[in-house]
Amino acid sequence: MADERGSVFTRKVKAAVRSIPRGRVASYGQIAALAGRYRAARGVAWILHSSSEAAGLPWHRVINAQGGISLRPGRGFETQKKRLEAEGVVVGRGGRIDLKKFQWEPPGHAAGRSPAARAFLRKLLTVKEG
Repeated sequence: MADERGSVFTRKVKAAVRSIPRGRVASYGQIAALAGRYRAARGVAWILHSSSEAAGLPWHRVINAQGGISLRPGRGFETQKKRLEAEGVVVGRGGRIDLKKFQWEPPGHAAGRSPAARAFLRKLLTVKEG
């Protein structure tokens, strides 16, 4: 069901992006999975590109599955890097971010679950985008 604010998927993507705390990052695929469509990483990128500024989304906290900034130099890379660093995220050479240190894990998604369930979720959230 959709309304004037966008599809259910769009609303879930925006809610997931708003949930990423300062100093943490999530991948496009992780956001897609949280929004119920784990293979829709490109859809997440499109939503962020088309509405993040107007919706006040912390778009800079979303990166690719390899832990890098996807934007090219001169096309937003510098802005995203600056915003992440202002939040304490260390951005290395080539726009790389240490996912073990900075990746956000939503509350309740792995806590208290069996090792098999945690492994499945981890695999689901790190599905290659594209």
